[in-house]
Amino acid sequence: PLCVTCGQAHLPEENHLYSYTEEVDDDLICHICLQPLLQPLDTLCGHTFCTACLTNFLVEKDFCPMDRKLVILQTCRKSSILVNNLLDKLMVSCPFTEHCSEVVQRGHLEQHFQTQCKGASHYGLTKERKRRSQDSSPDRGSSLAVAALGPELSAAAAIALMTDEPGLVNPAFSPTSEDSQLYHLIPDGEITCIKINRTDPHENLAIRIVGGSETPLVHIIIQHIYRDGVIARDGRLLPGDMILKVNGMDIKNVPHNYALSILKQPCHVLRLTVLREQRYRCRNSGLSLDAHCNRDDSFHVVLNKSSPDEQLGIKLVRKANEPGVFIFNLLEGGVAARDGQLQENDRVLAINGHDHRYGSPESAAQLIQASEKQVHFVVSRQTRQQTPDILQETGWSYGGSNPQPCLTERNNPGKSIFHAVTCHEKVVAVWKDHTESLGMTVAGGASNREWDLPIYVMSVEPGGVISRDNRIKTGDILLNVNGIDLMGVSRSEAVALLKNTNSSVVLKALEMRACEAQEERGRLPASEATQATSESSEWSPSWVMWLGLPRYLYSCKEIVLRRNTSGSLGFSIVGGYEEHTGNKPFFIKSVVGGTPAYNDGRIRCGDILLAVNGRNTSGMMHACLARMLKELKGKITLTIVSWPGTFL
Repeated sequence: PLCVTCGQAHLPEENHLYSYTEEVDDDLICHICLQPLLQPLDTLCGHTFCTACLTNFLVEKDFCPMDRKLVILQTCRKSSILVNNLLDKLMVSCPFTEHCSEVVQRGHLEQHFQTQCKGASHYGLTKERKRRSQDSSPDRGSSLAVAALGPELSAAAAIALMTDEPGLVNPAFSPTSEDSQLYHLIPDGEITCIKINRTDPHENLAIRIVGGSETPLVHIIIQHIYRDGVIARDGRLLPGDMILKVNGMDIKNVPHNYALSILKQPCHVLRLTVLREQRYRCRNSGLSLDAHCNRDDSFHVVLNKSSPDEQLGIKLVRKANEPGVFIFNLLEGGVAARDGQLQENDRVLAINGHDHRYGSPESAAQLIQASEKQVHFVVSRQTRQQTPDILQETGWSYGGSNPQPCLTERNNPGKSIFHAVTCHEKVVAVWKDHTESLGMTVAGGASNREWDLPIYVMSVEPGGVISRDNRIKTGDILLNVNGIDLMGVSRSEAVALLKNTNSSVVLKALEMRACEAQEERGRLPASEATQATSESSEWSPSWVMWLGLPRYLYSCKEIVLRRNTSGSLGFSIVGGYEEHTGNKPFFIKSVVGGTPAYNDGRIRCGDILLAVNGRNTSGMMHACLARMLKELKGKITLTIVSWPGTFL
């Protein structure tokens, strides 16, 4: 299909194609593709190239094409707004010469297709743009595709609309000192397609992922990126990025294990469609992404003014029980009423890219009046759409200031928040010669560096004591050995206890079972429970398996953050109680660089927030917790359970 931005046929990750009518200054030429610059990047040695050109060049090389000095993609910077303006003003001819002879500025060509060009209409380009929006196609030039991601996408991600109207926060041209290392390579709030090359198609990506349609996170989110891995070497992705498509396969709203099966397919060229949420820095509200819209749907509306002074015919009001600005009524015959997309009681989330979730009617009116031609709205509408209810009522128990494992409901070991998984306790007695080892490898344990995990069986040696007995399986959680509790011990301590056994060994273990009838063994499906690397057959648990553990195995930790009156905690949350979906735990969805949460270093995407300043979050509505997080000042204590994401 033709590109909706340039009108030419090319792959999504390739540069746009234009027909320039005048000779272009050599300083505005990319010396890789020898074409005028597109999305220009500056190297530290002072040269400028197209983002796509330089990225592809550095896949095989590590030097500047001009002076052969060392270049690392992460150290490159987006060119100044002046350079981008000069490029946007280059004159190009409409590619549909049979129907149109217009010559326009490059930056206005896409608008020309949508409003004036008969050729674009003839070739179905307007329809193609609408279709791509509905399919969430990774068209870099169509920022409005963000709105097509559907109600499960938080409103914050849809707010960064690429307009020229007042109020736009454009991170591409205003990076902060804290966040400018990597995120500029993938624009906030835009769907982006990136291509990653692998010499070995089976090489691990070296990332951990969380999320899935069975959890409040809904999307697949990168939790952690390991150094020197494929993704780290590419340098463009960050923890918190959402993966929407893999080689064209849509994984926006799929179960965790289905996404794993897609991501683990071997390939030399991996094409990922990703979205990075807009990182807002609310100077006055003291909240950065702490409050996502709690309504069920969000969408984008554009209203066109015939003159700068024309009124839209919208009356905006506040509500006593919900933050933000709402449409009270529409003036009959006004612009909004004629357009027909906005309705009474719609909540205004953003105006011209400006976050307005906690705005006032007065500030909204100022933004609307400042717009000369178009006003972009992101609004949410209350619907009764049902969402998956895989996570059952949590019933978290929190015992004050003691960040120890949650010991409530020890008598009900089979109960977990993840109803697709059940747990079965078993006691196994084995006999061995005093010179024999048990023949199994264990992992997990208390750790000061990453996660505090239960001790689990990572592998069983064929022909060994455990293998011959055949009751302890790979993936089983070891609760105690010969009556000695293994909860809270380190891996080395657990290994010492297992080695220091006589001929009789009694193991108490927890076996995880899947509810799926199609699984003949009754254990977790291979795609869920068995994560094996290409270099090792050792078993690795998935993130959803950890969610399935009973709560007495959860190791809670307390994190103390400090915030002044104008700062932000710097994380976003999803989940909470809703009337038609019930009670769900609160998950950390993203962490913003340069904030207290980010600087602490222990809060990750996919963590579960159990309590705030000792107050249990179970049963809270999303808006209630968001408001509390916004209003708290000074010392704030978060009680969190953290599980490692699934390794890829």
